[in-house]
Amino acid sequence: MKNTVKNIVLLGSTGSIGQQTLDIVRIFQDELQVSGLACGNNADLLLQQVREFRPLLAFCSADLELPAGTMPATMEEMATHPDVDMVIIATTGKAGLKPAMSALQAGKTVAIANKEILVMAGDLLKQLAARHGGAILPIDSEHSAVWQCLQGEDSSVSRLLLTASGGPFKGWPAEKLRRVTASQALKHPTWKMGRKVTVDSATLFNKGLEVIEAHWLFDLPYEKIEIIIHRQSIVHSMVEFKDGSIKAQLSIPDMHLPIQYALFYPQRMPNPEIKAMDFSGMHNLVFEPVNYMDYPCLRLSLEAAKLGDTYPAVLCAADETAVNLFLNNSIAFTEIATIIDKTLHMHRPVSNPGIEDILRSDRWACDTALKEARKDI
Repeated sequence: MKNTVKNIVLLGSTGSIGQQTLDIVRIFQDELQVSGLACGNNADLLLQQVREFRPLLAFCSADLELPAGTMPATMEEMATHPDVDMVIIATTGKAGLKPAMSALQAGKTVAIANKEILVMAGDLLKQLAARHGGAILPIDSEHSAVWQCLQGEDSSVSRLLLTASGGPFKGWPAEKLRRVTASQALKHPTWKMGRKVTVDSATLFNKGLEVIEAHWLFDLPYEKIEIIIHRQSIVHSMVEFKDGSIKAQLSIPDMHLPIQYALFYPQRMPNPEIKAMDFSGMHNLVFEPVNYMDYPCLRLSLEAAKLGDTYPAVLCAADETAVNLFLNNSIAFTEIATIIDKTLHMHRPVSNPGIEDILRSDRWACDTALKEARKDI
């Protein structure tokens, strides 16, 4: 009888998406086996996870003494292990890029929750998947929603509508935005996420990244991808077809559902821990156009997307540097956009970039963004 257990490697296991992925594994222990776990510096939590899930392999940037039965390995070694069926990229920034490339070269299925790696190197990742028989699956709620809406359809898509909550500061005047604190920015109105992506959601930078991701995931030109404000976060995305029909995916704002969909695709599994929608108290669903003047980080990300080449890599690196400075109380909330803008304008792009060009641009952008920030500190 064929073994139906799916062996997964989870990169970024101690972060928000990583922990929620392990929630799903706990419920489906007969269907899912954790073969590898990896994190950055949260050694204590990783050790707890290793003791609970007993993976064959583990990686931590910090020193960690692993229990018997679990061997140390790099993320690339985990991602290419012959027994692994799926690699989940739940890291932040560029950390998951090389493991994702290695996994796709090995013909693995890669489920991506990390926004930056598709933004930085979407073309390279798509080429690797096509060349080696790998697959790229989305975990982001918006892209999972699009993916679900496209099931059973042909290529007659007219446009994608990605929804955005608008963040916690929608409508705030510029002077008030300058005084936003890190603790305020980390209080998202509807979602529970990691620190970096929560700040990116407050600036709507994340929505620009999602447009770039959607471009690569669904092979659509940018002019067919739109953003619409939907503060309730119930409709996660919509797809309009050429005949005018629109499909929407609705669910409560909870990442467990898109994670589970990717883990079990094409099956849908019943999960009693995921709350059902209660429409009795929901009298309307409200949608609003985006005022792009209110969201300079979103405007900059869309500009970088259309410029292409190494601009998206620079975009990601500049934002990561600026957000870290903001979270460390070194710059104001409104200076995140200023630093990104300055870094993009100073960049000399590389056409048709390879992985080394992308990583070189990333390093340059981190250094440049930091220098620009220090000029104003």
